[in-house]
Amino acid sequence: MARKRHAEEQENHDRWLVSYADFITLLFAFFVVMYAVSSVNEGKYKVLSNSLTNAFKNTTGQPGGQPITAVQSGSPIAARPVVKMDKAPETRRAEEKKKEQRSQMKRVASNIMDALQPLVAQGKVRLLETSRGVTIEINDSILFPPGTAVLQSASSSAMGAIAQVLADTDFPITIEGHTDNVPIATTQFPSNWELSAMRATTVLRLFNASGVGAERLTAIGYGETRPVETNTSIEGRARNRRVSILIDSNRPEEPTELAGAKSDLGR
Repeated sequence: MARKRHAEEQENHDRWLVSYADFITLLFAFFVVMYAVSSVNEGKYKVLSNSLTNAFKNTTGQPGGQPITAVQSGSPIAARPVVKMDKAPETRRAEEKKKEQRSQMKRVASNIMDALQPLVAQGKVRLLETSRGVTIEINDSILFPPGTAVLQSASSSAMGAIAQVLADTDFPITIEGHTDNVPIATTQFPSNWELSAMRATTVLRLFNASGVGAERLTAIGYGETRPVETNTSIEGRARNRRVSILIDSNRPEEPTELAGAKSDLGR
């Protein structure tokens, strides 16, 4: 019986192929890992390493085989610094032009304030800076008699001085008329709307006659709708009766037709 078992063991001549196959598999995995380590793409390397580890885990052909573990050699690739792109030339030019316009507008307002310095000292004229530009606020007590829209002779020269400064610029100018809440009902002015609008128009016509282009001028009457003080006191009502001259930094732009507008209108 022992001689028969010995003969059967000698008949299996291909058992070495199992070990040889395991060796070839491990050698292939080794070269693949080495190739992955030499790659400069750290992200792809990690993906490949994890895939190989899962693929060859416990496949050595021997019980209790150890999984293949890929170890990265060398220091990790440093992150590239984020380079901020410079602003486009058109954007820079637009910003520089806007700053230049704002500076020029402030110089114009300063010249007007110098021309009206006595009135500024009396608190009849104020200079306000807004998001749209610079506003010169003039109390109407130095411009118009109560309930009228005719400029007083003493104020005509002051308004003419303002017009001369504005005539040398190209900023759009909006003239706003404001009143208090005391109602008015005359044949010429049925309400404060008409009174405020006529006062703004009177100033507009004076500016235009003094050399300010009509295409730059706009007159608006707000009546009593935009008070800056309470109307419950004499001082507050006097403060609300005013004419505001807005030197606008936003020049009008060419209109752009919306896409599809023609087709929508034709339906």
